[in-house]
Amino acid sequence: MEHDVSLKFRQQLLLIDENLVAEDLAALKFLCTDLLPFRKLESAKSAVDIFQLLIAAEYLNEEDTFLVAELLYRMKCHSLLKKLGYTKEKVQECLPKKGRVSPYRQMLYELSENITNEMLKDIIFLLQNHLPKRRIIVSALELLIILEKKGLLTENNVQMLEEVCMNVSPDLLETVNSYKRGKVCLPQQENTLPVKESSVSHTRGIRVFTSPQETSIKSVGSNVKDSKAVNLTQGFAEMNLELPGKFNDVENESKKMTSYKMDRPHRGFCLVINNVKFDRSLQERKGSCKDAGELERVFTWLGLDVRTYTDLTSQEIKNLMQTWQRLQDHKDRDCFICCILSHGESGAIYGKDEELVSIRTIMSHFTAKQCPQLAEKPKLFFIQACQGKEIQCPVYVEADARIPDLSYMQRSVSPSESIPEEADFLLGMATIDGYVSFRHIQQGAWYIQALCSKLQLLVPRGEDILSILTEVNEDVSRRVDRLGTKKQMPQPAYTLRRKFIFPIPRDPPPSQQH
Repeated sequence: MEHDVSLKFRQQLLLIDENLVAEDLAALKFLCTDLLPFRKLESAKSAVDIFQLLIAAEYLNEEDTFLVAELLYRMKCHSLLKKLGYTKEKVQECLPKKGRVSPYRQMLYELSENITNEMLKDIIFLLQNHLPKRRIIVSALELLIILEKKGLLTENNVQMLEEVCMNVSPDLLETVNSYKRGKVCLPQQENTLPVKESSVSHTRGIRVFTSPQETSIKSVGSNVKDSKAVNLTQGFAEMNLELPGKFNDVENESKKMTSYKMDRPHRGFCLVINNVKFDRSLQERKGSCKDAGELERVFTWLGLDVRTYTDLTSQEIKNLMQTWQRLQDHKDRDCFICCILSHGESGAIYGKDEELVSIRTIMSHFTAKQCPQLAEKPKLFFIQACQGKEIQCPVYVEADARIPDLSYMQRSVSPSESIPEEADFLLGMATIDGYVSFRHIQQGAWYIQALCSKLQLLVPRGEDILSILTEVNEDVSRRVDRLGTKKQMPQPAYTLRRKFIFPIPRDPPPSQQH
């Protein structure tokens, strides 16, 4: 029996290793720097090598796999948690007592995630007198390790980091400042397990650290009584500890948000992908062309250059995202918007070939690293598609989902897991995870029609996008209530750092131009 448990444990680790790429391995090494000797980490060629080191150091065994779960959580590999029997919410719950990655290490890792390639070049230029002359530095993690080795960066000395952030991108400075506030406001505690020697740094910091990035994914609330909706909303932010004293003032300060810059030569591009007809078993999405037309009219009115694409396969969608990712014209534009109308499942949408494309994959093309021209600019994605199984509904209403079968037993994916864990994204979903969204075959989808209606009503009043989406929630919930037995509640998730407010157009809204 003991042999079986040990075998299953190692099989789990092997499966995780098979799902990690080179960048993930580098992240694992970095996050384990305070736990394992650096020379051993440097020689590790795979995640399995690191797991073996953790086992040998008695940080990891078949009875306690939490450290691996924490590492995956920190790396945002949430889909791999299930291989260890964890969920993102369960890891968050256990972090205050069992977390091993120090606040200092978390801060550095988060910082590296937000440093774009252009920023990295600038930082290397600023620090060139402190860096090896002939070494080509290819990542922010590598740079941070070099600074630690040289003693220029330690748990108690982040001055050089602050100076660099201030010169390259002041927005990065908030991550460092949040770490410093945490050190000042909370008494230092010893970790409950011994920290192994490391040639880079010795960390005896606080076991709990709630970083700005982890708390920045928020959901726009609603009055939905469904337990799944409540759990989904609760899972958007990591709330490890109630912090005493002035640390709570940070939240109040963050509410005094400035607005995104919206005065560049052009407003931005808006893509509308409208999948109506499908190749095999999925039904034609009647009424969707009305939605696509309405989106085009409203976003054109708001000053965006709208491009509409109809009936794309899964590969065509991926290729399209790559094309727009590489576009240099984003440089002179304020924002980027993408609307997708299709059938869907949890965390994914269907191409016309009835193959799924994950929403996270679509959005990840536009991170600061992948699309530097859109760095620090708001990127909005609106998805009209079901996120779960179909329910019976009147003949004049259709659901944007495949007829349920065993494939629905797949792991559900919440909007917070679909959205890239870096700043300046918003994902507006037509429905919460696990539920259908409805589309009238003549009048269009409830969500898209409500979104277009509220944009036309509230943009002229100067409302920001989150306030508008709250009104969309209210609108859609009332439409559902009229039908009696059917419910739909949109679910926005976002990592916006500022208010997103469309400049008020000179022309009247499209609805008033007829």
